Amino acid sequence: MDVERVFHMKEGVGEKSYAQNSSLQKKAFDMVKHITIETILDLYLTTSPQNLAIADLGCSSGPNTLSVIKEIINAVKGTSRKLRRPVPEFRVSLNDLPSNDFNSIFMALPDLYQELGKDQRRENSSLVFISAVPGSFYGRLFPSSSLHFIHSSYSLHWLSKVPPMLYDKEGKSINKGKVYISEESSPMVSEAYLTQYQEDFALFLRSRSNELIPGGRMVLVFLGRQGSDHADRGNSFLWELLSQSLAIMVTQGQIEKEKLDSYDVHFYAPSKVEIQDEVIKEGSFAIDCLEMFEIERDDSDGAKSYSSTVTTTVRAIQETMICHHFGEGIIDELFEIYGKLVSEELAKENIRPITYIAVLRNLL
Repeated sequence: MDVERVFHMKEGVGEKSYAQNSSLQKKAFDMVKHITIETILDLYLTTSPQNLAIADLGCSSGPNTLSVIKEIINAVKGTSRKLRRPVPEFRVSLNDLPSNDFNSIFMALPDLYQELGKDQRRENSSLVFISAVPGSFYGRLFPSSSLHFIHSSYSLHWLSKVPPMLYDKEGKSINKGKVYISEESSPMVSEAYLTQYQEDFALFLRSRSNELIPGGRMVLVFLGRQGSDHADRGNSFLWELLSQSLAIMVTQGQIEKEKLDSYDVHFYAPSKVEIQDEVIKEGSFAIDCLEMFEIERDDSDGAKSYSSTVTTTVRAIQETMICHHFGEGIIDELFEIYGKLVSEELAKENIRPITYIAVLRNLL
């Protein structure tokens, strides 16, 4: 399945899932916003461009899409005015797969322009030019040396495809009964995912290095894991619970075992060492910052509410692919089972998915 991310907006539950998934992303951005703003301001102060070219990769179409851009633009404008410099023009490119709902983003642009004080008819107004660039970021998207700054949030943990090494010569999965790396998976499964991650991330870095100016920066936020163990109690375990939920439906006769055996997710949570190794090996970027953080569990509405947020977040990002593979008829019951398993595990232990923020500087 050659995709980075898919969100399925289904009436009722789908919209709620998407909103809760976006709320988690918003919380993560707020936690690392200071790093993003410091990076763009340092770049701006050292290069002093007359027009600042920014790209948001894997932008999606939710409420967070334009909020990040607004924060960046306002920070640069504020610094320009404090230093009595001319405010640069902003050229913003929003990227996601062609199936993304770019129209919903464009419908929100008038409000954004009003908030930014943009008026093309006024000589001293902020000039902000926003366009869409559909396509996979595993490959070139922009002309050479055309960008100053790249931002990507919660996209790079999605692989370009399910690792081909997961399948034997007959096309059967070597990870039967599981949808991701688990404690029962053979070492070949971990190797397959790591190999695909290395190929994808190297291609991503090489492509972005060609598109950025020398010294251009990237701020990347993505899921990962804390140690060397692939089957951790964070992101990997949430996939293990999905495997268990599907297995329960197999025992109930609602899913064919062969269907479960042939379903694998195109996800990989790298460790800090794996991220560092790949950046160094590819050679196009220096690591200015690489920090791990955890989104604090919000129990203000109770553990049940938090469990619901986790469940609907996973549903938001998997629903389309599960429906395509297993059929739409199972989706509601599947995630009812999944929600119960998540609640049981959260009652035993606080499962806290790991996130990394990486700030990379183009050396070429």
